[in-house]
Amino acid sequence: MSPDRNRIPEAAILGLCLLAGLIALGFFISHSLTQLRMLERSVEVKGLSEREVPADIAIWPITFREPGNDLAELYQSVQQKNDLVVKFLEDNGFTTDEITISAPAVVDKQAREYDNADANARFRFTATSTITVYSKKVDAVRKTMIRLADLGKQGIAISSEGYNTQFVYSQLNQIKPAMIEEATRNARETADKFARDSDSTLGKIKRASQGQFSIEDRDSSTPHIKKVRVVSTVQYYLSD
Repeated sequence: MSPDRNRIPEAAILGLCLLAGLIALGFFISHSLTQLRMLERSVEVKGLSEREVPADIAIWPITFREPGNDLAELYQSVQQKNDLVVKFLEDNGFTTDEITISAPAVVDKQAREYDNADANARFRFTATSTITVYSKKVDAVRKTMIRLADLGKQGIAISSEGYNTQFVYSQLNQIKPAMIEEATRNARETADKFARDSDSTLGKIKRASQGQFSIEDRDSSTPHIKKVRVVSTVQYYLSD
């Protein structure tokens, strides 16, 4: 028997091995592609958490304007009325640490050459004084605001134009973890429903992002009650 004929079985065996290898490689590639497609299946949902909380800080500016023609007398009049405002606040339970008196802002109308009407005004000077209450006694601030008429009886005309009271909620860090947990739980409930409706099984989290917390007034009538809100976006894997 010639040497070439002896090599035929060896070549056949090698061919079968190569064929088996190619079949196995094709199987593994197909299986990997299937697994990759399964990993690409996902659902993105949003979870919301909202809470209403009471403000814990009040910033209350009390402003009045005083006219006059003599600058020294004007400053003296402003000082006297400042003292009356401070006494009013102390009588209503506020301490000196909670009260700040700003330097009065004085306008000389005759110095404003562009406005001829001001040059003929009855009073040359107008002083604006602001006393600010910064307090954690929010309820006390709200109750005292109603009593501002008492200052009017003493000849102090309080101005509210451009000087709005601010109510602040400063305890966000204390409720953040619970709100994030609630938003994430709500997102998973939504994703579970989507998976059931699509005959799929919800898998692990693929990606998640926490939205920004927002703090707003509940409405214009109750600025001392705040609405805290956060939306979390979560993407889950899906499988059959």
